[in-house]
Amino acid sequence: MLLKSTENVSEYLKNFTLRRNLDNFIGSAPKTKVENISINGEIFTKYINEFWTSKQRQASSIHEISYRACFKAQLPRFFIKLFTKKNDIVFDPFSGRGTTVIEAGLLGRKIISNDVNPLSGILTAPRFFIPNLKNLKDRLMQIPFDKSLRADIDLSMFYHPDTEAELVSLKKYLTNRRLSGEEDYIDRWIRMVATNRLTGHSKGFFSIYTLPPNQAISPERQIKINKKRNQEPDYRNTRELILRKSRALLRNLSDKQKQNLREAGESALFLEKDARNTVEIESESVQLTVTSPPFLDVVQYSKDNWLRCWFNSIDLQEISKKITMAKTIDKWSAVMEDVFKELYRITQIGGWVAFEVGEVRKGKIKLDEYVVPLGLKAGFQCEGIIINLQKFTKTSNIWGINNMDSGTNTNRIVLFHRED
Repeated sequence: MLLKSTENVSEYLKNFTLRRNLDNFIGSAPKTKVENISINGEIFTKYINEFWTSKQRQASSIHEISYRACFKAQLPRFFIKLFTKKNDIVFDPFSGRGTTVIEAGLLGRKIISNDVNPLSGILTAPRFFIPNLKNLKDRLMQIPFDKSLRADIDLSMFYHPDTEAELVSLKKYLTNRRLSGEEDYIDRWIRMVATNRLTGHSKGFFSIYTLPPNQAISPERQIKINKKRNQEPDYRNTRELILRKSRALLRNLSDKQKQNLREAGESALFLEKDARNTVEIESESVQLTVTSPPFLDVVQYSKDNWLRCWFNSIDLQEISKKITMAKTIDKWSAVMEDVFKELYRITQIGGWVAFEVGEVRKGKIKLDEYVVPLGLKAGFQCEGIIINLQKFTKTSNIWGINNMDSGTNTNRIVLFHRED
């Protein structure tokens, strides 16, 4: 597929200017279907293919952090390798679990990460600073666990009492370290991994069997699951599970990649801002933005993350107010219009924006057709719509998502270029 061609992208670029010959580069890939579409009286080109595989094993293990509604690392990698060089700045205004910026860091690019949800920074920033596993184990063993502690909310349907005590002890330790200014990169790594292990459907998580780890269901729903499965929470050793997950995250990470991540992290800008107002970013400084915004009200980000918010002492109601969850296409478009104005301001002349959206409302709304006019109005040129078609993964099937049934059916990336 085209992914193999992008590994030798420099050979293509010797012969023609990519922006002027996008059809030659992408449209000529094997099995690519090229279509024209009229949007507000203008003709734009769609390129349809499986341009990159979604197989997890082809991505770095450092990406394996669960987060609802995130794209695979192969998507940003495709555009990062195509449109940037070493030390160029890559930006994601809706960073989520940090897929774009982590991949950019692995490839030796500088990064800016932004997400109004503070959980994004908790899950993203620590992975730029990889701890030594022995030092990590030593730190974990130094954390005092008080078996008498209990959470300030009822978590008995998720955790064995001893596991709950360890979690509350860990929460208390991390909170105190942060408030005292003593928190370091090892503490932040522990917080990141623990946040990712709170609930899940295997023995690798702190909780009894529940839904996949990119969502925390309600206590009431968990009680029903426990009754249906005739299960009770068993003890899970939190120290061992944090170490196990850490080894898994680092299993295929090379020393060079660790160095690249550290260098990117040292110069990185991590923001928790409304994407419409990122004044900390210099004008005309970003070479490439790869992002995927919230899709209307398809995913309830704050509701899904209530347990992660509890563990990290984050006010769930405050986050809910800040996250864009527009229920109508007009309200969503109004927000995205201002996002594009800000993206135009920070994008270098000659820079790019790859704006990934999807099909929502059972395929009735194709957000790419709404995004194109927004980018044009901001001043960008639209160079085409890249549609990556693929079979649904095992994770998608767990959620009961079938083709054209619910959620997003495809990766639909609107590609914009700033000319002046």
